[in-house]
Amino acid sequence: MGVDRVLGEAGVTRATMYRHFSGKQALVVAYLEREDATIRDHFAQAEEAGGSPRELLEWVIDGIVEDASRHHDRGCPFINASAEYPDPESDVRAVVRRQRDWFRATLTALATANRHPDPARAAASLVLLRDALFVGVYLDGAASVRGAFRANARTVAGLDQA
Repeated sequence: MGVDRVLGEAGVTRATMYRHFSGKQALVVAYLEREDATIRDHFAQAEEAGGSPRELLEWVIDGIVEDASRHHDRGCPFINASAEYPDPESDVRAVVRRQRDWFRATLTALATANRHPDPARAAASLVLLRDALFVGVYLDGAASVRGAFRANARTVAGLDQA
């Protein structure tokens, strides 16, 4: 998305934007940090509501489908930003790395609590499946891919075992 479109949708002047953000990269960083905070807040609310590790894993899988289908049908904002800022040392990539590390660690902890035999591998696989879901929703539409994601994610997470 170009700066002119951002300005138009926000209804602000270029001078106002640059008063708050030093450039487009700073604006992208702020957006990604807000996205990350929203994800972490949703997860914290689910944890506070209680439930077993299994129920939380099911909630995460359903939440990923909901997010990709309703809120980010043009792809994952973290992946999209990484494509725009390929330098692994950029501020954008640092935010993306922190978010992915947190998400992977959170999934590992849930899989461990759910007594998965290989929680780190399950978490890495769930992150990979999540990435694939976002691409699939963008290219093929949510209806075409969400069932396959949900089935594979449940299997990887060990939720289909008795």
